[in-house]
Amino acid sequence: MQNTIDMSEKSKAGCCCSGDECHGSSEPEKRLGWDEYFMSVAQLISRRATCTRGHIGAVIVRDHSILSTGYNGAPSGLPHCNDSNCRIYRSTHPDGTVEENCVNTIHAEINAIAQAAKHGVSIQDSDIYITASPCIHCLKVLINVGIKTIYYLKPYKIEHIAELIRLSGIKLVQVPMVETPPG
Repeated sequence: MQNTIDMSEKSKAGCCCSGDECHGSSEPEKRLGWDEYFMSVAQLISRRATCTRGHIGAVIVRDHSILSTGYNGAPSGLPHCNDSNCRIYRSTHPDGTVEENCVNTIHAEINAIAQAAKHGVSIQDSDIYITASPCIHCLKVLINVGIKTIYYLKPYKIEHIAELIRLSGIKLVQVPMVETPPG
């Protein structure tokens, strides 16, 4: 029969294709760990961001299941930022550093929380994966909604949130991402 497959040959490569077809080697592809998986999802979600200053994605997870996602951008139905309508305000931290934020943008973490609320999904005792560590304002909200662990890819003004992290007991974990070869 033409459609007969010799499974012993297929299993040698660790997938349903033979030898060099899939991976370029006979080694099976390494499976992503949970942290890499959810951070990869956050990176994909960040591609929907509409902010011209940066693309951030967030994924809220409990028991290895995605509960909600969010990205930074304008509120639903309102104009997205562009070079002419990005309105920046400056605030000064107690240590004297100045931070710039956009009036039009909602941060990814807040959008993920809003999506969960909109759909009636409880996020208490969950974790969040974010492509950048949270700002101090988002951290305060994450604490109040009961997030237990914040996983982040890139640090963003960590020194401004260190004290709140310590006082709240929330865990802050940087996830190192490993480049995966194209499949």
